[in-house]
Amino acid sequence: MPACPVCRGDGAQVTVFRLVDAIRYFECGDCGSLFADFDAIEAQEARAVRYDHRYWADELGAARARSFGASIVRCAEVFLYARTPIRHFLDIGSGPGFFLDAVSQVMPRFASMFYAVEMFPPPQGMRTAHPNFYVGDVTSTPVKFDAGLCIEVIEHLRPEQLSRLIEQLATVSSPGALYYFNSGQPDYVKTEDGAYLDPMGRGHIVSYSVPALRRLFSAHGFTVTALPGRHWAFLAEFAEPRSEEGVDGLLNRLWSPHPDNLSKLKDNGFGELMYTIGLEGARCYLEAASAQERTRWALSLQAQIEGRPA
Repeated sequence: MPACPVCRGDGAQVTVFRLVDAIRYFECGDCGSLFADFDAIEAQEARAVRYDHRYWADELGAARARSFGASIVRCAEVFLYARTPIRHFLDIGSGPGFFLDAVSQVMPRFASMFYAVEMFPPPQGMRTAHPNFYVGDVTSTPVKFDAGLCIEVIEHLRPEQLSRLIEQLATVSSPGALYYFNSGQPDYVKTEDGAYLDPMGRGHIVSYSVPALRRLFSAHGFTVTALPGRHWAFLAEFAEPRSEEGVDGLLNRLWSPHPDNLSKLKDNGFGELMYTIGLEGARCYLEAASAQERTRWALSLQAQIEGRPA
């Protein structure tokens, strides 16, 4: 078996996980990540994903729906979770940049604080006209960032590519900068979306586990925090060693946001919508996770009392 490219563990810990579109995926018994046979993908270059106008023609509808829906909710959550004032906010791997259009509508007073970058954008006319949309990597932008989003990007990246992205992000981040990453983790693939791994269609080649992400991000000064109830998302905080793990710690952050960020959510030209959806969006997952934990505890206690395996 190949060595794990994510944690660099030896091949003794790696097993075949699944065959997808004639490409083998492996599972690392050390870090728990799932990864494709990269050599096999390269050998089938003619079938590999190309982020051209045809790709974007198929993806624009989903990108718009995500930008005007879930991405706005996640943005609001980041404002509540962040410990430092947010002056510049970055959408990483923004695709057509529709997030900039969406957030400009719901936070019109602060439209100029939002930026977006995309390495392989759709052609002009298929993407945003917002002046803060940049073609290139995160270092293409002219400012330092205090917060941001990265939605459905890192599953497209090999470990060395992700490490380079994290390193670049560190160079453009202010101390305390907080980023929300959305990407299906192994538990998500196994229990909710078996079709998530997709080497030739969507280009999903790696499912990173939280332990693996902690190794990769900590090498560049970031602390990764898992989000209970979401095995498809996590927070990464730059130059900030504190981390409130678990439901109670994260709820405490939600209920005590930085005053400057709270003001932006409540006084942005669109009322308190952003504050409301950020708070309720985060709480629904945290409180559901808490209820599941209590249910598991109660069932295990009942099993002990009845003298049967939990």
